[in-house]
Amino acid sequence: VGALRFFPGEAFCRDLRVSGTEVFVNPMSDEEIREYAATGEPLDKAGAYGIQGRFAAYIERIDGDYYNVVGLPVSYVYRQLKEIAEKD
Repeated sequence: VGALRFFPGEAFCRDLRVSGTEVFVNPMSDEEIREYAATGEPLDKAGAYGIQGRFAAYIERIDGDYYNVVGLPVSYVYRQLKEIAEKD
């Protein structure tokens, strides 16, 4: 997740905030890949997998925020917005 903060009339970004998560996937056979693709689950997912769905069986581990992978890391976003508000 990344966020930039711009202000009217300014040509540069004042804040850049980034939260990253690494997802480690166990090796999959061609058959496992075909079977997973055939479920249709990857069709509406960024990265073509859902860590919270059937693909969870193939996840070795993650380093970072689980909610960053699922969608929006709300706690991280809240902390960043709170910090920005306290500066202004």
